[in-house]
Amino acid sequence: MKHHRGSFAAGAAPAIFVVLWSTGFIATKYVVNNAEPLSYLAIRMGLVVVLMAIIAVIARPKWPDSTGIAHSAIAGILVHGFYLGGTAIAIAHSIPAGLSALIPGLQPILTSTLANRWLGERVTPVQWGGLLLGLAGVVLILHDRPMSGEAGWGWFASGVSLVSITLGTLYQRRYCNRIDWRAGNLIQYIAVTIFFSIGAALFENGTVHWTGEFILALAWLVVVLSIGSIGLLYWLIRRSAATSVASLFYLVPAVTAAMAYLLFGERLDAVAVAGMIACGAAVVLVNRS
Repeated sequence: MKHHRGSFAAGAAPAIFVVLWSTGFIATKYVVNNAEPLSYLAIRMGLVVVLMAIIAVIARPKWPDSTGIAHSAIAGILVHGFYLGGTAIAIAHSIPAGLSALIPGLQPILTSTLANRWLGERVTPVQWGGLLLGLAGVVLILHDRPMSGEAGWGWFASGVSLVSITLGTLYQRRYCNRIDWRAGNLIQYIAVTIFFSIGAALFENGTVHWTGEFILALAWLVVVLSIGSIGLLYWLIRRSAATSVASLFYLVPAVTAAMAYLLFGERLDAVAVAGMIACGAAVVLVNRS
């Protein structure tokens, strides 16, 4: 029975991760309507540090040495800092929530290329085919979108998110895999809280409107995203090849777009739907052994 439950959990974890990760883009739209992006992120990460400190005090994990602390801080800046910062800035620059996941959705292409050389993981021809199919799906979803002006800066911020989440995932797998997740995450969140606080002080006025919408969205992002989905992501990274984990990000734009359509009425046309189907097929191919 225990083995059966474990197998079910392992099988369901990727789908749960995709849904949770997608809600992050939706909740971010709510918070940036009420706060500047870096100021909101500084508040969010400060709250996460408090929660992770409580978890660490209760669990008493083994703490890494000075090298492990440095690796954790770097991984945190990449996975949380530039990725979340780029996403929040993109949405704040009028990129629809359903589209803000598109550029980071190209992560599997970049990850597979780097993993092949940096981690020594073999990417099979079938997996390469799946990766290219997923790229085609993202292109279909991205068709006929404005790319200049304020939207251009938003897409640039999304590009920063793509590079940082890719490098962060690979860095986490190579240098932080053996660090207890509770200690490692606490170190990462402390580092990124400092990162966002400095950014907010340098580039923003610290504007935050504490509306009910902002508080509820912030609570979701703190507990479900920063604690739940990040912990699940690192669990998946430990159990799977980097390319397979990265392929899950192909599903995020489609799921996010569907949520944004239901919640915000963002357009979802036939070509975009075809792109979502292609992304789903890509995940199946990339995860084949």
